[in-house]
Amino acid sequence: MDVDGLDVFYREAGPADAPVLLLLHGYPTSSHMFRHLIPALAGPYRVIAPDHIGFGRSSAPDAGEFAYTFDALADVTRRFLAALDVRRYALYVQDYGAPVGWRLALAAPESVLAVISQNGNAYEEGFVPEFWEPVWAYGDDRTPENEARVRTALSREAVEWQYTHGVPDPTLIAPDTWEHDLALLARPGVDRAQLALFADYRTNRALYPAVHAWLRAYRVPVLAVWGRNDEIFGPAGAEAFRDDVPDAEVVLLDGGHFLLESHLDEVATAIRDFRPRLRQEE
Repeated sequence: MDVDGLDVFYREAGPADAPVLLLLHGYPTSSHMFRHLIPALAGPYRVIAPDHIGFGRSSAPDAGEFAYTFDALADVTRRFLAALDVRRYALYVQDYGAPVGWRLALAAPESVLAVISQNGNAYEEGFVPEFWEPVWAYGDDRTPENEARVRTALSREAVEWQYTHGVPDPTLIAPDTWEHDLALLARPGVDRAQLALFADYRTNRALYPAVHAWLRAYRVPVLAVWGRNDEIFGPAGAEAFRDDVPDAEVVLLDGGHFLLESHLDEVATAIRDFRPRLRQEE
């Protein structure tokens, strides 16, 4: 879909009149991460999974032509949904998808009917300090030294690690996952786009109090289904949702950051069992 001159690639399945489940992916992947979840949920839901700008098969303009911030990613997603005439939906957020989703919710608080967070952080408790310290340093001071530290996240070793760490049996993870991501990360200029988002990540922390207030005020049903061995966003980030949504469902599975690659069936079952009170717009 063309969104004001930007191509937004998306995957969609399920009945047109079913409740919408918006799937928002993380770094360094794309809607490709949902390739198996989509058919598992299409039917009960109309499932829509866009690629963020700079990711997957969506446009990846030069960082000098597009401001790679989480505000900008959310704005494109908002316009994408408007073009599809999608006004009410449940959110599934993972990694970068979380700050994009939180911005959508804060801009239109009544549009989000439920939240499914799969290692999608909204609390300080979720940050694993050893992983995030270089990111905070780069956001505070973009020196060559700090850039070199975060640039390692673009490497083959780091991308593969995101998929395999915390997984009791890494042979369960198809290498297609990181090979797909690495090929798209290698496109000209994508490194500068990703560095800009690394630097902007600190703005997401500032939103957390507003996100918590939204959860309390709108009493949004929450399912946090989490890889408890994640060394990026730890399981305390899942448990913290209960601070603002006391009846939030928390499911901790013996996996890592990209839980769908090792625990697809368990995640799909948790979502089907969750089936929150989704309301169609009148």
